[in-house]
Amino acid sequence: MVRSTTDGKTHAEHATQIAALAADAARGYFRGRLGVEFKTDESPVTQADKGVETIVRAYLAEHFPEDGIFGEEQGAEGLNRDHVWIIDPIDGTRSFLSGHPLFGFLLGLLVKGEPLLGVIGMPALNECLLGIKGQGAMLNGQSVSVSGTESLSHAVFFVNEGDKIYRDHPDLFGDLMHSGQTRRFAYDCYPHALVAMGHVDAVIDYDLQPYDFLPVAAVIEAAGGVITDWNGNPLNLKSDGRVISAATPALHAELLAMTQGR
Repeated sequence: MVRSTTDGKTHAEHATQIAALAADAARGYFRGRLGVEFKTDESPVTQADKGVETIVRAYLAEHFPEDGIFGEEQGAEGLNRDHVWIIDPIDGTRSFLSGHPLFGFLLGLLVKGEPLLGVIGMPALNECLLGIKGQGAMLNGQSVSVSGTESLSHAVFFVNEGDKIYRDHPDLFGDLMHSGQTRRFAYDCYPHALVAMGHVDAVIDYDLQPYDFLPVAAVIEAAGGVITDWNGNPLNLKSDGRVISAATPALHAELLAMTQGR
């Protein structure tokens, strides 16, 4: 159960409010004139990334001053606390700065290291997925769930970060290209959101950070799906960023058989 906070709201209500604030802020920057910088790993960061995270942190500081925070742009504090919020202000900065609408906003709440709650917000699409452990997942307030697909041969699945998978694991990439009923290439969080909504059956992803996958993990599991690393381990702050999400255990097992030991 997601408990009420001191002001009477549940964590889920606060998370929904934060997502709305983040979406409004992101839309204010989208397709505008953006200052772009590049981090040491050559990934871009814009004024929007910094601005959205600042807004979210201010909200959390006001309502949850005792909780830890791990944000992409401003780092981590209090990771040893029982409650830790995870923030990715603009998931898909390269999409965002190129005017592509499939960038997201990710928010998660860990309780004693385990994902309890997750948000996948899609500001340009006016979509917000909320998942709560043991309580299901909702899209804009309406219940959603994963598909029942159990066989990879009948699955619609996405390969995220396909260029990196091809570079580092060409044999696996070749196997993926001969798998599934329908394959699509993509980046970022939206393919995982589509799994939670039941439109896509599985996603294989690569080279992620905790703020990329922990909010997503809460949503996928709340929607009835399965999400682990490539060796079948539960996701946590120390996971290596290689992720499989799938609608059913059987489908997940087929993908896992391809990735284990890679």
